Amino acid sequence: MVAKGKGIYSFILLSFLMATPPPSYDFTYQVFLSFRGIDTRYSFTGNLYKALTDNGIHTFFDDDSLQGGHEITPSLVKAIEDSRIFIPVFSIHYASSSFCLDELVHIIHCFKTKKRLILPVFYGVEPSHVRHQNGSYGEALAKHEARFQGNKDNMERLKKWKLALNQAANLSGYHYTPGYEYKFIKGIVKYISNKINRVSLHVAEYPVGLHSQVLQVKSLFDNRSDDGVLMVGIYGPGGLGKSTLARAIYNFVADQFEDICFIHNVRENSSQNNLKHLQEELLLKTVGLDITLGDVSEGIPIIKERLHRKKILLVLDDVDKLKQLQVLAGGLDWFGAGSIVIITTRDKHLLTSHGIQRTYVVKELNGKEGLELLRWMAFKNNKVHSSYEDVLNRAVAYASGFPLVLEIVGSNLFGKRVEEWKYTLDGYEKIPNKEIQKILKISFDALEEEEQSVFLDIACCFKGCSLTEVEEILHAQYGGSMTHRIQVLAEKSLIKIGHFEQSCICNVTLHDLIAEMGKEIVRQESPKKPEKRSRLWFREDIIQVLEKNAENSDIEIISLDCGSSEAAIDWNGMAFGKMKRLTTLIIKSDNFSKGSIDFPSNLRVLKWQKYHLQCIPYCFFNKMFVNIKVLKFDNCEYLTQISDVSCLPNLESFSFENCENLITIHSSIGLLNKLEFLNVSGCIKLKSFPPLMLASLKKLKLSHCKSLQSFPEILGKIENIEDIDIRETSIEDFPVSFQNLTGLISISIKGHGVFRLPSFISKMPKFSSIWVHQYHFIMPRQFSTMSSNVKWLYLYESNLSVSDEYLPIVLTWFSNVEELNRVGVNFKILPECLKEHCPLHELGLFSCKSLDEIKGIGLNLVILSALDCKSLNSSSRRSMLGNQELHEGRTTHFCFPLGSERIPEWFEHRSIGPTRISFWFRNKIPSIALFFSTKWMYDHNEKLQLRVNLFVNGGYKYTFSLKEFTEVSLLETNHIYLIYIDLEELVHRSENYEKLESKLKEALLKNEWIHMELKLESYSKLADDNDEMRKSLHTKFGIHVFKEENNLEDIEFTNPYRKRKSY
Repeated sequence: MVAKGKGIYSFILLSFLMATPPPSYDFTYQVFLSFRGIDTRYSFTGNLYKALTDNGIHTFFDDDSLQGGHEITPSLVKAIEDSRIFIPVFSIHYASSSFCLDELVHIIHCFKTKKRLILPVFYGVEPSHVRHQNGSYGEALAKHEARFQGNKDNMERLKKWKLALNQAANLSGYHYTPGYEYKFIKGIVKYISNKINRVSLHVAEYPVGLHSQVLQVKSLFDNRSDDGVLMVGIYGPGGLGKSTLARAIYNFVADQFEDICFIHNVRENSSQNNLKHLQEELLLKTVGLDITLGDVSEGIPIIKERLHRKKILLVLDDVDKLKQLQVLAGGLDWFGAGSIVIITTRDKHLLTSHGIQRTYVVKELNGKEGLELLRWMAFKNNKVHSSYEDVLNRAVAYASGFPLVLEIVGSNLFGKRVEEWKYTLDGYEKIPNKEIQKILKISFDALEEEEQSVFLDIACCFKGCSLTEVEEILHAQYGGSMTHRIQVLAEKSLIKIGHFEQSCICNVTLHDLIAEMGKEIVRQESPKKPEKRSRLWFREDIIQVLEKNAENSDIEIISLDCGSSEAAIDWNGMAFGKMKRLTTLIIKSDNFSKGSIDFPSNLRVLKWQKYHLQCIPYCFFNKMFVNIKVLKFDNCEYLTQISDVSCLPNLESFSFENCENLITIHSSIGLLNKLEFLNVSGCIKLKSFPPLMLASLKKLKLSHCKSLQSFPEILGKIENIEDIDIRETSIEDFPVSFQNLTGLISISIKGHGVFRLPSFISKMPKFSSIWVHQYHFIMPRQFSTMSSNVKWLYLYESNLSVSDEYLPIVLTWFSNVEELNRVGVNFKILPECLKEHCPLHELGLFSCKSLDEIKGIGLNLVILSALDCKSLNSSSRRSMLGNQELHEGRTTHFCFPLGSERIPEWFEHRSIGPTRISFWFRNKIPSIALFFSTKWMYDHNEKLQLRVNLFVNGGYKYTFSLKEFTEVSLLETNHIYLIYIDLEELVHRSENYEKLESKLKEALLKNEWIHMELKLESYSKLADDNDEMRKSLHTKFGIHVFKEENNLEDIEFTNPYRKRKSY
């Protein structure tokens, strides 16, 4: 068997997901033979048909009655669609038959849409003749083309024939060379028999929600080399369906592999039976080797020796130790070309440690899918009486998208009445189901002791909090950095770290069921006595403990969230002071307590949101709290003053964010020499801030203090603050002492007044970035003799006048600026003086709607973006695009609004209309300049993206996105782009660098033509490559190859293979 390209995913998906009945019975024909009758009907194909049927393989072999003309009949189309495996027999006259070619087009359609298997046979022809349509195939297609001249539909038909021949010839197949034909046929029959005789795994009784996930994992197999080996990881928490998904994928792709093996329950079996038994199982299932191993060290070399030449599909299910991977699938070189290894695990870090880059996180079922699965499990039917609707929805919400939970709940409640459903669900919400708890707890049990403690803290008290806050509080609790411990929990699928919608804040969250699992672990510390538990979060439990007012040495964390409607707790305020181990206290309530409160001296974190009094609790001033590191009084509506805080000498983080009535801050806050984080943002009535002498300070937040009129004096060196944010304040300048912020890198300024930048800022050694929004931005009256270190200047909707008179002053003072961005700035001319500003390499002009003319750009400018600058005149655009010297040999990326400009003359290849452009190269990988413009002819809001496809050796395909060679990921229509593409650099940066480089080197050494295609796609892919997009989108393309790097004899803009004819 000769590999000629990628294999094919074989079965109809739903039949494999069910795996009942066996998939071979879901097809009318197991094999469909496509052949040219005059060549092989009474010879090779007839003999192959007999051999297949003699082996019990139901095969379609058409007779002359089906070929009633030049087009395939509906009955033949149905036979193709009802067949599982296709064998096109490419013979000398195959391409001369329009009937055969139409048949092949439909076979390729089933190949793509229904994931059928194609096994091409090359009988008396060279595969390259079929692939590149030369020799007899070139002659036949030339005759068709001559016959079709003037007929648009037939010319489109011819195009599909050529594509189908190329795609089929790039698949793995059999090439007959002179010899014993019966042996050749015997090999094909054996291969087909092995495919259809394989037993599929049972996937699930009701495979709801699997279809889309199988296809998503399958997409990870794309863009892989035929001679490479791929390892793919599937990860997620227990009960989410990783094993079920792996079984479905195994069934789905098994046909394309020489040998297959699914090793179940690796975690459980490796602990019970030792890893050597799993090695024995792998060898037995793949190569039939029945062997007894003394140790895993014996199995490794045997596995490598026996499997390194075989195309293997191996699934290792439920892996939890790196050692398991090291002895079962230690490296890519253990397996033969085209092999795939799939690993399922709860631990993402395990995949990373083994060098696995392609991973898929299993998704929860959505609400609709959850309801469907629950109905099937509980009623064996998808239609249920309406009286069950509420309890079904309640059960689905409880399951949080976990299929296993739905299966357990559905099975337990099968045949039960509505009242029994309600009673059972009430019980689950108080005490989780033991079977569910046991499965979810496996990941927790695998943690180290402190990691377990951190997980319980998050599950009980910090779900949904920002990552920064969680790290800060846990650092105060345990000491040291929490980053690694939190990362471990995320890698083991116990927590998630991500962004909420429309938020830039990174949050820590976890599935409801996993959170309940953690809470149940804590509850089991003392099921009947909450005061004996380490953590309290349930209001009734906390009230019970406070009312007892007893000595306590068990409680470490309390997190109390009381709504405004809750009555104040009736207690004497002394209970906290008796909790000897209480280190973290979190209160979210504006009526928690009526009187004073005694806090324990060992308290490390106090966070009280919506505090109901005008000043911090009095108890903070009658004793020292040397252990407190975090103090937060955010969103406290009634807080008007921050009193003396000198009793908190070791405080590291202090926040009173959004205290809208805060007026006064005691000067002692400026003397807390351990303070690292100070947040005053959103205190809209605060007018002044005391001087700061805070050597440890790393973060100062003053934004949205609308009444704050002056920046605080800095009384000593502060080296650790890197950025200052004074957006939405009334600050108009900085005091001289501001330069004591010696580590400052950037400032963000936003407001509606006038801001004067001080001249001393040029002396600040690290200061390099200014972000100004809306302010009138005024330069200093006197310039410093020292040039500013600012490298990044961003002006957003600022009323700075950028004229011929003013811009030279800006560029003189900001003489080292490398990146200048202005958004919505009102100016008309970008003056000629810009040519003299050498450091500038990026200029962003976004929505500068008055910009009319660009008179010059700097010598080193690389990126120029004038997105949505609709008034920019055509002469500026032409001068930027038509200046070949400007772009020759440089990595320029330019973008302008679309006008009536033509493709510049210096582009050797130009194309108008299609959504793609191609060229071919050999001997050397080129660098090119790409010009393209896009315009929707009809109403369209579709975003576009650019793909670069490389085709090597006729079949190997690799795809790059626009993001890989420019900072732009999505394209704006009605704009012109000119982009430099260094293809060699792209290859070096690709994730498959070694495989791709090897393929390219091989092709370049053989002087083979390599095809590069640049293609515009719809970002949503709803309109990708369809007729609507082609009709609606008007495009222009141009390609320029840099001549100093390439000989133009090695560049072709039409397919060089079509120019050849081999007889």
